[in-house]
Amino acid sequence: MAYEVAPLPYDYAALAPTIDEQTMRLHHDKHHQTYVDNLNKAVDGDSNLQGKSLEELLQQASKLPPVVRNNGGGHWNHSFFWETMSPDGGTPGGDLLKAINGKWGSFDSFQEQFNAKGAGQFGSGWVWLAGRGNELEVLSTPNQDNPLMDVVEGGYTPILGNDVWEHAYYLTYNNRRADYLKAWWNVVNWDKANERFARLG
Repeated sequence: MAYEVAPLPYDYAALAPTIDEQTMRLHHDKHHQTYVDNLNKAVDGDSNLQGKSLEELLQQASKLPPVVRNNGGGHWNHSFFWETMSPDGGTPGGDLLKAINGKWGSFDSFQEQFNAKGAGQFGSGWVWLAGRGNELEVLSTPNQDNPLMDVVEGGYTPILGNDVWEHAYYLTYNNRRADYLKAWWNVVNWDKANERFARLG
């Protein structure tokens, strides 16, 4: 079966003013769709890759043709990203907040490290809060790589991920990536983050 872009779980304008409607339409309907179109085309041309789930593909990223690694990562990352956000925002809590405080001393310290890692990612890429059991880490990856891939050390599973490619923020923030990173916390879906963290235990 072909890979598909799922509809957004909220309206295109729902994350404004943090992320504007035009950015969401371009990002979801154009950028994400292009990754999926290119992935389907590449997999259709390689019988060894057909019938595999997206996660199965990514776990062998080091052995994949670049077109599959890049576009498969782009599809997974963006599907994860849309669900990481919510117009309701919310606040962290429960076991995840306890683990964050245990690792970084406070939620503010965690945010500072996350934002610094995202701002410091050279060129295009992603910044992640990822877990391994109850162990947390902030990671950044280039291009469309993610912690599920065997090219990323540690064996961590993503809990939160923020897209720091310029197309994710340029219409609103221009080249001010740091401003985008700070504002992004207004739309983080903490219910989803807690749910992901609970599955790691």
